Amino acid sequence: MKKLITVSAFLLGFVGLAHAETKVPVNLPDAPEGHYVHKAPTMEDLEADESIHPELKRVIRRGYDLFTNTQQLRGKNVFNDMNCSSCHMGEGRMPFSGPVWPAVTTLPDYRGKNDHVNNIEERIAGCFSFSMNGTPPEYGSDDMVALVTYHHWLATGAKIYDYDIAGRGYGSLPEPEKEPSYERGEKLYAENCAICHGEDGQGRKVDGKVQFPPLWGDNSFNWGAGLVRLNTAAGFIKHNMPLGQPGSLSDQEAWDLAMFMNSHERPQDPRFEKSAKHTREKYLNVHKHTMYGKTVNGKVLGEHSNTGEKPFLKPDVLKPRTFE
Repeated sequence: MKKLITVSAFLLGFVGLAHAETKVPVNLPDAPEGHYVHKAPTMEDLEADESIHPELKRVIRRGYDLFTNTQQLRGKNVFNDMNCSSCHMGEGRMPFSGPVWPAVTTLPDYRGKNDHVNNIEERIAGCFSFSMNGTPPEYGSDDMVALVTYHHWLATGAKIYDYDIAGRGYGSLPEPEKEPSYERGEKLYAENCAICHGEDGQGRKVDGKVQFPPLWGDNSFNWGAGLVRLNTAAGFIKHNMPLGQPGSLSDQEAWDLAMFMNSHERPQDPRFEKSAKHTREKYLNVHKHTMYGKTVNGKVLGEHSNTGEKPFLKPDVLKPRTFE
């Protein structure tokens, strides 16, 4: 009992650290020449802005609430331990932490992942289908409108259809000097990540509330999520982890950690057909950067029918558009 209390107290303190001014040097890339920097508004800005209609403020607050506590939709739209803010940190505002406002300024647009033109609702639907291993709120529903409204408000003042955005996504890394290593990643994980995400990668909860999300297993994102790509995960790790110490790991360490994290099982890709090998080849534009369908420790990753807590495989929204 004493150990559990100590761990809980530490985690609560660590959560507080994430919201405090970092005590280590922040080593993030500078904005490339010609790229613009957008400073997304905060919730404090919202309350202070008297030009926004009270009803619009109410809907923005609802979108913020759903974004930061998506677990309230658990069992309906969410079937794992993830929130939108688990991957899009800093309330969806932070550069190199998956800021969500660029989606508003660059959509509708063609998206290679599903090979057709997507709008903002469909982009959000993808996050529910893959990252939260679920199914999105219905298009045009109160919850979806609230989420879209929050995204739009974060983009206040940003340029439209200007793709030269500083800090978009998680940032890319150069190819690693050494082939990413499961063994080196395992050691780095124990030293840097296990205190928050657990030795077994299943995350941490305090008083039943998710504080640190799981990185693999049934309650993590599924094999179709963007973070299963090694390059995407390496960028996220390099520019955001360990929490409160962005940029403190080397590029090679970020690649090794990405390899270790993404060499574990997770719920099936919702687009699964026939076998992991077949699905990998069909969606190679995404899976060429993943470990899905590859053999790790004697087992082919993704060769299973497990969908985690989700009682279905493929959400209805994952279908092609023809505009005919």
